[in-house]
Amino acid sequence: MADTQSQSAQGPWFLADHPALDFINTEALVEGQPHDFWQTDQDVETWLQQAGLAADGPVLQHEAGALLQAARRLRQIIRDNVQQHKTGEGLDIQALNDWLVEATSHLQLTGEPGALQMRRVYAGQSVMQQLGQVAEQAAMLLAQEDFSRVRPCEHPACTLWFYDRTKAHRRRWCSMALCGNRAKVARFRAVKSGG
Repeated sequence: MADTQSQSAQGPWFLADHPALDFINTEALVEGQPHDFWQTDQDVETWLQQAGLAADGPVLQHEAGALLQAARRLRQIIRDNVQQHKTGEGLDIQALNDWLVEATSHLQLTGEPGALQMRRVYAGQSVMQQLGQVAEQAAMLLAQEDFSRVRPCEHPACTLWFYDRTKAHRRRWCSMALCGNRAKVARFRAVKSGG
């Protein structure tokens, strides 16, 4: 992967170490310009599959563009809540709760005796249900995770968020290969030209 500033729109990237943050990172800066990696319903469906958050039940057909618009609405709700929670502002939990109501699911046993497993099966009959697991991930992030570990990338030209799961809890970049290396190169050049 090249850096987020000069990379072509090949993402979205899964580097946040939390699915709700990866969800909001589907809108990023690419070549210095805001870029939405979702342009169609299929883009959203592909992301849900890649993230392991696709609905398990039968997915009903919906009007073209409905899933895209719903995903963009949910993304903005989650982004707003993450930013508000990070700055200590009040959260608009009702908007997210409206999505959680739609997250219809049930438990299902799989496997054979001696190797039984339980898994949660999500309905996908409406676009809100298709995004139900994402809403649940966002709620768990806001309510159960250590929010001091939720951080925006420190690179000034990056808008991505991440959850710091490092042992020392000192992660500064969305990805060392992306923004961390850019910062190192910039510091090296500044020292070299000033020296």
